[in-house]
Amino acid sequence: MIRKSGWGKRGTSGKAGSSQNGEPPGDGGPDEAALFIAETVAALAILARRHDLGMLIRLLEMAQMEAEEFVRLRGKRKLS
Repeated sequence: MIRKSGWGKRGTSGKAGSSQNGEPPGDGGPDEAALFIAETVAALAILARRHDLGMLIRLLEMAQMEAEEFVRLRGKRKLS
């Protein structure tokens, strides 16, 4: 059985896009999406390690690195 992800349900604790009336936040753009992907894939990689799923571990770690690199590079560009 596949569950729907919690996208849009997690709190943003005051970040842009959060709602004061309890409604789910909207799409926060590419930076927030990449950060969400990095966090989610990291949790999936832990699960894959727990069950010794070799190739999935490597693929999930690569996806995590790509998402983190995207966030890191975008942050540098914004500082310039």
